[in-house]
Amino acid sequence: MAPTRSVLIALARARVPALIVLLACAAAARPSAQSPEVSRLLAGIKAADTDLLAVSQEDGRFLRTMVIAANAQQALEIGGANGYSAIWIGLGLRETGGHLTSIEYDPGRAKIEADNIRKAGLADIVRVVPGDAFKKIPTVPGTFDFVFLDAWKRDYKRFYDMVFPRLRAHGLFLAHNVVNKQSEMRDFLAAIQNSPDAVSSIVTPSGEGMSVTVKLARP
Repeated sequence: MAPTRSVLIALARARVPALIVLLACAAAARPSAQSPEVSRLLAGIKAADTDLLAVSQEDGRFLRTMVIAANAQQALEIGGANGYSAIWIGLGLRETGGHLTSIEYDPGRAKIEADNIRKAGLADIVRVVPGDAFKKIPTVPGTFDFVFLDAWKRDYKRFYDMVFPRLRAHGLFLAHNVVNKQSEMRDFLAAIQNSPDAVSSIVTPSGEGMSVTVKLARP
C-alpha cells in the first residue's frame, strides 16, 4: 500500500530514514524473511487462534518493520495474547538489539505466549509478564521508544494516558483495531488526533487498522 502523506511527515519528524518508512508502509505487500521454523510456528499460532486474538500476518509484518525503522530499544506490548505479535516485534528487535516486555492478562494465554516466544528463539529478547497491565506497567522500569496496544478496546484511552508520558521523544505508539472497532475507542482516537504533543495517522496493512502516533520533542 502507498504511504499516506501524514505518516511520512510524522516519521520524518521522528528522524526515521525515508527508505525505511517506505519499506514499513509496503510491509504488508510482500513476505518478510524469517527462518522456515519461525514461519511454521507463526502459521500454527494463527491456525490455533480460534478466538481471533492475534493480529493479521500483514499487521505483524508492519510491526516488525516499524520496530526496525524506529531502531527501537525498549518496547512495550499491552495485550500479548498467544504471542503472535510479540514474535513479529521480537524479530524486529533482534535487528536493533532491543527488548520487549509483553503483558498478557490471562495466565493461561501468558503461558502459551511464553512457550511460543521460546520456540521462536526469542526468549532473550521478549519477556512475558502475566497479569493486569494497569498494575504491571508501573513495575516496568524506564521509558519506552515503541509501544503496541492491543488490549480491551474501551481501555485504550486509559492505557494511552498511562504510557504516553513515558514514551521517549520521537517514540512510536501503535494501536490495533482502530478501523474495525473504532466505535469502542472514540475517546482514544480523539486524544491521539488532537494532541499537541504528537502526530498521528491511521494505516491499514489489513482491514483492522493501525494507528501510528509519534511523540514530538518538546523543550
